Amino acid sequence: MERGRCGAQASGVNYGGVRQQGRHPAELALARRSRAIWGSLKSLIGTDCEFTPTGHLKLARNDDDMAELTAHHLLLGAHGIHTTVLDADDLKSRFPYLSSRFAGGSFCAEDGQANPRLVAPAFARAARALGADIREGCRVISAERCDNGFSIRLDTDHAVVKARRLVNTAGAWGAQIAAQFGDQVDETVMAPNMCVTEPIAPLIGPNLGICGGGIYIRQTAHGSIIFGAGLGTADRERLRARPLAEITMEAAAAAVAMVPELKNVLILRSWTGIEGRMPDGLPVVGPSPSVEGLFHAFGFSGHGFQLGPAVGAVLAELGLDGHSPTSISGLALTRFKQAPAPAIQS
Repeated sequence: MERGRCGAQASGVNYGGVRQQGRHPAELALARRSRAIWGSLKSLIGTDCEFTPTGHLKLARNDDDMAELTAHHLLLGAHGIHTTVLDADDLKSRFPYLSSRFAGGSFCAEDGQANPRLVAPAFARAARALGADIREGCRVISAERCDNGFSIRLDTDHAVVKARRLVNTAGAWGAQIAAQFGDQVDETVMAPNMCVTEPIAPLIGPNLGICGGGIYIRQTAHGSIIFGAGLGTADRERLRARPLAEITMEAAAAAVAMVPELKNVLILRSWTGIEGRMPDGLPVVGPSPSVEGLFHAFGFSGHGFQLGPAVGAVLAELGLDGHSPTSISGLALTRFKQAPAPAIQS
């Protein structure tokens, strides 16, 4: 049940980076499994959604950043993710279009990019072909526990759907659904400020990021440069989000500071979307601590695109088998101290 269209919110309007590098340890098992799924998308859903393993280059500004990248390199290696730590001379020889101000970087060749506008609709089409009942333009008014499962009331002619299990993947509205079952957690909203330029000749190979966050840049197969930095504005209740001109200008300046040859490239469009953000920047993934048969996956805090395929697989395993071989330790809702559920008034 989807209030709008599949992929119309954060899943379809994000940057499109498919990276394992730069993740919190709690996400690495999911990221590793998800990368394997990304590599087999065409056989799974009939299209590769423009997934290309262009690599991901995370840049260091100084020696402290280099030390952080080196430590992360060791952590990733323990999870079977290979990266190469590069010094300033390596950057100059391998990526000559970069500014000379960087002390070095870390390159993960397995990482890459995909087109977020294609992915969620492609999964939906493949699911329909296998018999799934996917209802778009269908808003959930309320959900509650009932005999043998759950009762979900919809805004279409007051229809009611019954289910043995319920999976809450409501994005920035995930905490609102969870609260209906007594699972209390704070979820705010964010609106990543994104931009795309006119197509130019091939220039940038891998996705580019920077240690500590900030500007991120990639070039698509047809030549456009996609970049982002900072946040626009989002109104969760009115379902509205917009980029901010001043943030776009700052992002453009940061992009040019990273890749000077972008100085005279024209920006065609800026955009944003509504994304849920958790207090610690990590998503909630796993079973409800309060209600049997209820599963949550929301609050991906701006970096859930790459994780999505594995999260779907894990939720299916939890719902059908009661367990998953992929660790989601550290992502449980119980890591937050839950406020007591409000008393029910008679």
